[in-house]
Amino acid sequence: MRRSDVGDKQNDKMPQRREALSLIMSVLKSIRSQLSPIHPEGYPFVGGLALVSLVLFWLWSPLGWLGTVATLWCAYFFRDPPRVTPVRDGIVVAPADGRVSQIVNAVPPAELALGSRPLPRVSIFMSVFDCHVNRSPVAGRIERVVYRAGKFFNADLDKASEDNERNAFVIATAAGTRIGVIQIAGLVARRIVPFVREREAVAAGQRIGMIRFGSRVDVYLPEGTRALVAQGQIAIAGETVLADFAAPDAGRTFRVG
Repeated sequence: MRRSDVGDKQNDKMPQRREALSLIMSVLKSIRSQLSPIHPEGYPFVGGLALVSLVLFWLWSPLGWLGTVATLWCAYFFRDPPRVTPVRDGIVVAPADGRVSQIVNAVPPAELALGSRPLPRVSIFMSVFDCHVNRSPVAGRIERVVYRAGKFFNADLDKASEDNERNAFVIATAAGTRIGVIQIAGLVARRIVPFVREREAVAAGQRIGMIRFGSRVDVYLPEGTRALVAQGQIAIAGETVLADFAAPDAGRTFRVG
């Protein structure tokens, strides 16, 4: 076979190779776009489990695969996806991912210093499969940060608001509105990690803390505020609108299904 014939065949294959490479790059880009970065709080856990998995593989490969599954789950738990937050005065966004477990009027904990009258409270329960990075529901300044030791009942129970370990924030907006946000430890959670301090300015949707592993966040709204979500609805931190002070809502109806 002449060299020119070999060269012609190679040239004929070039478009096919480019097309295959383009397809592979497109698939990798699609996969990469679906992966969320890991929050730095998770690095020690993910790294530790990865190291343990390597040791287990050396001892017995089935144990190594179990360790690998645990490592992947841990990376998934500590994911920190970017969020698109609606920015306008008066909008209150969800501080946590999870299911809206309660919408009630309740007296806020004394450490919030929000008075003794019942206020609208929206509770969001985070399972171990939800993203646990918490975000500020409004733009403003951190007026108070109060930690309270407590028990570790199931965070979905009503008594968890009073009895469980918790970390409370009061955020004052530029208009003078005060919002209470409480991170509540749950049955599995054993550590609440705040990212902000008193007198620090925060933007709506800004990361303010994390709870490890499985927990709940309560939001106390000003008296008379109507919640724009329903019990059982899935909230997305930094994106789902819980309330809107600037556009009073006559009330919403919801359909399940």
